[in-house]
Amino acid sequence: MGEGLLYRLYRRRILGEIEGLAKPQHVAMILDGNRRWAKARALQSSAHGHRAGADKIHEFLTWCEDQGISVVTLYLLSADNLSARATTELNDLADIIEGLADQLSRFSNWRVKHVGQTEGLPSHLRETLVGAAERSSRNSGLHINLAVGYGGRAEISDAVSRMVREHQARGGTLEDLPDAISVPEIAKHLYTVGQPDPDLVIRTSGEQRLSDFMLWQSAHSEFYFVEALGPDLREIDFLRALRDFGRRQRRYGS
Repeated sequence: MGEGLLYRLYRRRILGEIEGLAKPQHVAMILDGNRRWAKARALQSSAHGHRAGADKIHEFLTWCEDQGISVVTLYLLSADNLSARATTELNDLADIIEGLADQLSRFSNWRVKHVGQTEGLPSHLRETLVGAAERSSRNSGLHINLAVGYGGRAEISDAVSRMVREHQARGGTLEDLPDAISVPEIAKHLYTVGQPDPDLVIRTSGEQRLSDFMLWQSAHSEFYFVEALGPDLREIDFLRALRDFGRRQRRYGS
């Protein structure tokens, strides 16, 4: 009871501190530490941690919506995971992500989009991601990018490939191709085309690295690292990240 009261008082205090501060329009989240969370509790498999992480994601998204954030990108499964994780764990992850995508696409007015490659994903997961995007495509609320089978370097490579193919389709030649390559043109072919770049990237579990996540889009992002493992993330951890973001002076190279 006492801890609950202190938590509520502290939460109210942080909410007061972030009032009037600049807030991110787009938050990218690496919810890391699910396997360590399961291991620390001597649970039978890492799937328990991934399910706890998925449950936390829905909660995290409601915090974002409450704070007026319009776009959230969630790093759920990397391209590297597809080749590095055991088959059993990947199957469990696919099932968990499938359930999450379906749930989010049916909740409130949220809009779901898959960002990443479909190659290497189980067919049932691909179908669910497509269905979630189609079902929620007309929604106007929180925009949620599900980064599944995602790699930042692969995204840039795909963007350049698409740009070159379109250049050829328009009758462009190899000689004039260099003139067609530019930062704005590459950006037009990213998975997140039309969206603002993430203002804030949050990573849980104390790890301080990007892990091939949104390499292009995070060029000017602010970063915030939380010690808590993914399933243990609290709203006050998120509010602290917003407070830290709001107090920073973003210079964009100036």
